Formats: sequence, C-alpha cells, structure tokens
Amino acid sequence: MSLIVGVDDYSSESDVIIIPSALDFVSQDEMLTPLGRLDKYVASENIFNRQMVARSLLDTLKAVSEDERDCIGVLERVGRLADDSEPSVRAELMEQVPHIAIFCQENRPSIPFAFSKYLLPIVVRYLADQNNQVRKTSQAALLVLLEQELIERGDIETLVCPVLVDLTAPDSNDDVKTEAMAIICKMAPMVGKDITERLFLPRFCEMCCDCRMFHVRKVCAANFGDICSVVGGEATEELLLPRFFQLCSDNVWGVRKACAECFMTVSSSTSQEVRRTKLSSLFISLISDPSRWVRQAAFQSLGQFISTFASPNSVGQYFREGEEDPSLSANTDDSQRRGDDSPVRTNGNHVEGCLQQDCISNHAQGDHSEGEDGGFLATESTKNEPQPHEKCTTSNEKDDSPADILAPSSFSLPEPAEEESPYVSPQDNIPEQELYNSFHFWRLPIAEMDLDMELLQQGEMVPEEPPCYVSSSQGKAKASAPVLDRKQLEELIENLEPHIDDPDVKAQVDVLTAALRATTMDSNLEDAFLEPRDSQGGNHYDNPFGVHQMRNSTLQMHHGDDSELSDSSFSPEDEKKSKHQDVIPQALLDQYLSMTDPSRAQTVDMEIAKHCAYSLPGVAMTLGRQNWHCLRDTYETLASDMQWKVRRTLAFSIHELALILGDQLTAADLVPVFNGFLKDLDEVRVGVLKHLYHFLKLLHQDTRRKYLYQLQEFLVTDNSRNWRFRSELAEQLVLLLELYSGQDVYDYLRPLAFSLCLDRVSSVRWTSYKLVSEIIRKVASCQALLADFLSELVEKFCHSPKWSGRQAFAFICQLAIEDDCVSLEQFSEHLLAPLLQLASDPVANVRVLLAKTIRQSLLEREYFLHSANSHQEALEQTLVALQMDLDKDVKYFASVHPGSTRLSEDAMSTTSSTY
Repeated sequence: MSLIVGVDDYSSESDVIIIPSALDFVSQDEMLTPLGRLDKYVASENIFNRQMVARSLLDTLKAVSEDERDCIGVLERVGRLADDSEPSVRAELMEQVPHIAIFCQENRPSIPFAFSKYLLPIVVRYLADQNNQVRKTSQAALLVLLEQELIERGDIETLVCPVLVDLTAPDSNDDVKTEAMAIICKMAPMVGKDITERLFLPRFCEMCCDCRMFHVRKVCAANFGDICSVVGGEATEELLLPRFFQLCSDNVWGVRKACAECFMTVSSSTSQEVRRTKLSSLFISLISDPSRWVRQAAFQSLGQFISTFASPNSVGQYFREGEEDPSLSANTDDSQRRGDDSPVRTNGNHVEGCLQQDCISNHAQGDHSEGEDGGFLATESTKNEPQPHEKCTTSNEKDDSPADILAPSSFSLPEPAEEESPYVSPQDNIPEQELYNSFHFWRLPIAEMDLDMELLQQGEMVPEEPPCYVSSSQGKAKASAPVLDRKQLEELIENLEPHIDDPDVKAQVDVLTAALRATTMDSNLEDAFLEPRDSQGGNHYDNPFGVHQMRNSTLQMHHGDDSELSDSSFSPEDEKKSKHQDVIPQALLDQYLSMTDPSRAQTVDMEIAKHCAYSLPGVAMTLGRQNWHCLRDTYETLASDMQWKVRRTLAFSIHELALILGDQLTAADLVPVFNGFLKDLDEVRVGVLKHLYHFLKLLHQDTRRKYLYQLQEFLVTDNSRNWRFRSELAEQLVLLLELYSGQDVYDYLRPLAFSLCLDRVSSVRWTSYKLVSEIIRKVASCQALLADFLSELVEKFCHSPKWSGRQAFAFICQLAIEDDCVSLEQFSEHLLAPLLQLASDPVANVRVLLAKTIRQSLLEREYFLHSANSHQEALEQTLVALQMDLDKDVKYFASVHPGSTRLSEDAMSTTSSTY
C-alpha cells in the first residue's frame, strides 16, 4: 500500500470520514435533553464551548420552563459554571444574570428563592474577583438588578451591603476599594435613607479621609451631593459637611474639582444659614483655587449654587386682563427638596401658581431638547443640562413690580403675605381695588417725605409716562415748570437711597438720577443725546424695533454704564453700590458678574461667558425682580457677546427671563435684545423662534401686534436647506393664532401659511396643512373672512397646476373635517364641490387621497348621510366613479374603510420625497 495520498484521494477520503462524524455529533446532541447538553459542554475543555453554554443559559431555561424541577436544575449548574477558571466565561455568565433574573421573576414566581439562592451569591462574589472585566460586569449587573427591583430588601441588607462595606475596608485592594465605594454611592439613592445612614454613611465618612488613596477620595467627592440628598439635612450638616470641607482643600486638584461640580447638590441639602455663613466662603476658595481646572468647574457651578439661595417664600407674578398664564410662586418643603434632580424646580420646591385665590399646580416640562442652550432655572442637582421649555419662576417676597402710579402694568401685583403689613392702616382711605397695590401694601414708609408733594410744591409735575421713557422734549414743553437744580436732586436721591430695595422707590431714583445726569451736560450735548429718547418715550409703541436707538439711548441713559458721561457722574463707589443686594452674599454675586470679564476667558475658561448666560435665569429668579438692576449690565454684555453660542443660550431662555421680570422690565430691557436676536444668525434666531409664542404672549397687546410685520422674516434663513427652521416656524404659528384677532391672522399669517404649504420638504408641508386648518377655525366666526380665505385656498391649491398642490387641498379638507375646524354647512358651501372635482384628477395619488377623505371623514358624518341632504347624491356618484377607477389603490380605498390607516400616515406615505 502506498503511503503517499494524492490531493484528490485525500479530499475524497476526508469527505468520507469527517462528514459522517459531524452528523454523528449532531445526532448525539439532538438525542440529549437540555440539561444533558448543558452538562456535556459545561465540562468541555474548549473555552469557547463553555462560553457558548453561559451565553445560552437563558435559552436553556426557557426550553425547560414548564418543569419547575428542571428550572432549578439549570440554576444549580450555573453554580458550577461560576467556578470556571477562565475570566471570559465568568464575565459572559455575569452578563446573562440580569436576563435570567427577569425571566425567573416573570415566569417562575413559584420559586421566589431561586434568584436569592443561586444567582445573587455569584454576583456578590464576583465584586471581589481578581479579573477586572469580571468585576466590572458584576458591578453593572448588580446596578441593573437594583434598578429593576429584582433583589429583595432583606437580601440587600444582609447579602449585598455587608460585602460592599468589607470591600472598602482599609486593608482591601486599592482597585477593589475604589470600585466598591463607587457602587455604594450609586446604590444609596436606590436603597434609601435608612440603609444608607446605618450601613454606608460611617464607611463613606471614613473613606473621605483616606490619606493613602486619592482615587477613593475623588469618588467620594464626585458623589458627595447624592449622599447628602439621601441622608437629609441633619446628617449632612452634622456628619458630612466637615468631610466636605476637607475634600475642598484636598492636595489633589481632581478631588477639589469634583467638589466644585457637586456643590449645588450639597448646598441644596443644607439650611439657608449654613449656606450663607459656611458654604459661601468655601465656594469662594474654590473660585480662587490655584488650579485652573478647579476654578473652571467652580465658575460653571456658580450660577447653580447661587440659585440655591432662592427664598422658600418667594412671591410670584400673575397676569391680568385675561392673560393665559397663572402666577408662578414657590413653596418649599425640606422633605421635597432632598434628592430632587428636576431641572425646573426651585430649591427642589413644589412649584405652584396662584391666580387670584385659586392655586393651580404648574409643573414645567423637561424639552431640554436644547440642552446647553436652555438656560439654568433650577436650584437642585442636575447632571444634564436642561432644554428650554416653559418654566416656573419665582421672585422674592418683597415688592415685585413698580407701583401703578408710575406706569400701567399688564401684571397684577403680588398677593399679600400671610401676616398683615404693619404699615397699612385700616383707617387709610384706600380704594378696595387698590388695597393690595404693592405701593400701598408692601412699601416701607419713605422717611417722612412724599416725593410727589415735594415736587409739586416746587412746581415740578410727576411724569405720567414710565420713567425709562421720560424725554427732554417733554421737559421743554413744560416751560412754565421750573427745573430742580443739581443740589435739590442730590438731596432727593440721598433721602430715597435707604429704601432703594423697594422697586417703586428704585423707579423714582432712576428718574431723578437721569435728571441729575442731564444737569452735567451742556445744552448742545443734551439735545444730541436726549432727542432719541423722545422718540422712544413719546412714541414708544410706534416703533418697538429701534434696537440701536434703544440700546444707545434708553439703556445708556437709564443705566449709565456704557456712556462716557457716566464716568463723570458716578464714582466707582456709586457703581459698586448699584449692584448691591441682600439676597445672596455679595461676594458670590461679584464673582458671577465678573464672568463676563474678558480676562476670565484667558485665565479660567474660554466658554465662561456661555456658562454665565446659561445660569442667568436661575440667578435672576433667585435675586428677584427688584434686584434686576444688579444683572442688567451683565445681560446686555452677554447679549452682545461675539460668540454666537453665548447669544444662542440667551435666546433660548429669554422667555423664561421675561416671566421673571414682568412686562415693564421686559419692555425696557428684553424687547431690544429680543429684536436684536431676530436679526442674528440662524443658530441664534432658532432660540427665539422655538419659544416665540411664550415670549410674545408676555408682551402688551399693542407691542405684540407689531411683531406681525416681522414674522415673514423667518422664512429667510442663512441656509435654504435648513428645513427644520421652517418646520419650527409653522409649529409656532399654530400657537400664535390665539394671540391675534381673526383679521390680523388673515392679513399677516395667511400668506405665511400658504407659503409654507408649498415648501419642498414634506415635514414642513404637513405641519403647514395643520396651520391652514387652524386658520380656518380662527376666521370661521366671520363669514366674510372665511369666504375670502376658502376662496383663495381653492384657487391656490385645488386649481394648482402641480399635483402636490391639489393633494394638499385634499389633506386640508380632511383635517378641517376631522378636527371640526369648520361647520359642515360651511364646508359644503365652500369646499365640497371643488373637492369632489378631484375625482377626475390625472394623478392617481390625488384620487387616492380623495377616496380616503370621502370614506374616512365625510361618510363618517351623519350630516352627509341624511336622505334630505342635497350633497348626498354628489358624494355617492363620486364614490361610485372612484370605485371604478383604473388604479387599484383608488378602487381599494373607495370600496373599503381600512381601519389601520391614519391621516398622518397617509400624509407621510403619499406625499413626495423630502427634497
């Protein structure tokens, strides 16, 4: 016999030998039971076979799920697999444990001890495994099991927690100790205060002082706020704060940085006294830290820390004159404050709104679809930046708005506190409707002096218009009234300054300050500088979009910081005094205001201005409306920042700020900024566009109406392919319909709606069809407007030379019927005949939609089925014609009523492609 085998012979021989052997193996496995196959491969010397067994445990368990004894048999064999010497097999097993636990809970409730007896011990044992991959997998599995509440509370306390505490012992492996401490911190919110305080807190405090392993201290610092939130204020102040102070002065900058990042959460768990007396100075030390990274983290947390000073008894504001929004006030309960991560809570408070005597709960929604752009309006810990959305605001319990004697307001004034003000006498002859006017109710006495009387005695009349719009020409027109000299003005201001915290007094001081400034100017300079003020003051509502005039005249004259003349009028001491307040420690506010200093960008963070802008709504809410003067200059600086990301952040939150400040301050300080944003880059404009409705509804009706002229500018974008911008415009226009009259809607919003209906992108068109149907609802009460609108609708779309236009007409008709936007009588009179004419349309897609509209919408209405209805015959004839259509889809939809088909699905499936 030859020892040499040819290639062909070898291939043939191998085919004969190997294939039957493989078939034999397959047949042998098929003959084995699931448990038999499990036993066979658990003992295999091949690592991949054992990995396969671990990966297929859940399938094996499902295969024997009918037999309880076999289920227990599978779980028993898991213990053998857990002893495997190969780390990859143990890691694979641990990945399957959560899935097996869920299956046992859902399908085998009759063996509740199975997980506790067979699986949990393995998870706990692997927490100390020598292999890093196995430990990480077991840690992840443990957290999943806790989140899914698959571990009994008794097992947590007796099996899990003691092991974790032992793993953090001083003599434990460094890596294991660090990982176990991280698990303890993540577990604390899941297991609650009792277990955390009894079992974890002592070891946590000990680990905060671990002098050998800075990694452990860093883990403790990073999770310090979460532990504080769980254990509550008493334990935080007595046990945790001393450790927090040590961590904030740690010799490793990474530990100090972690402390800065969680500072707000820690602050939220303490009392106002501790916050003010201890944490403020501690935070200042972090802001002044030698490490740039620590300073950067501290400045990013500064606004959030400031927001924890918001008064628990803050009084909000509410609208008069039928405005939609209720007041927004905050009430604090420490039990609610702990552990609340909502980005739209104040001090973790439950936010409520009070409209007159009715309390209406008003929870803000979580969009932070904008993420970084929304603006921070919270005082609780939050890991993710909030999206701009409709948020609740509060102000301090002092007076929130200028008195009615100074300027009319669309905001009503704050409700009185629970205790009666000692300064309101029952004998005072005050009209009932003015009884709770802030000027009467809240104001402290003004030191034996009545400003109005003193001015009248000297021959000067109190201006009737808002103080920020007083003009020089008005003064000239009253030539017979002598003007106060500089000395008299200074005396008046000096007498009023002790009461500057009162917004009413502050408004009067602003008027007198402007007059004092004017006395330092010569007549030529006065004419040149004050004349634009006249146009803003005397005819304010004639041109609300004079952005540059407003900024260069009103803002500079009113606030004085950007004017060259202000340097000669105000000393540095006066400038510093204008930023004074008593809500938060002044040092914190000074540091916050310094975030717009260009030197900060060089020494701390290039994006520090963006962080300042992001937290500004929260800081403004904390300081209250009466202290807006402290932030006004900072806001103007941010609004004109060269970085578009800074302006974009302000644009996304300007509606929140308007709600905080009220209509007068909004008109004076926010409207000019808002108008500037309207002309900015698309990245900035989208911020005001996304909340256009929320901002405009806060404005006075006359001011709001003037924005109708500018809405069409949103159709023009920097990039024509930015279709989401136009889609957002269409959605906002739907909301804006309620803010304007039917005539205004017809004159200004109708052209925009028709233009958007012709957009190249189907998503924009579909939203626009909804807009058109809602316009029909808006103008339906006026027969003339409705007839004109529907006539134009038929002309532009039903008779359109493009099939997409004719299809759009069918969509709009179907929407108008399904949403009851128009009565059936009006629909039949104006739209039914043109709609039925589409039965002869040359494009099948149009006829398909017509068939759906008739079947799904028109014939669903009893009005069209009544025998006396004159339109019944026309509908039936059209339907018969469609049932005989050459296109099978048209015949199908005309013959049956597909229950699964929905209007929105029809739109997206039958319209043309996106571009």
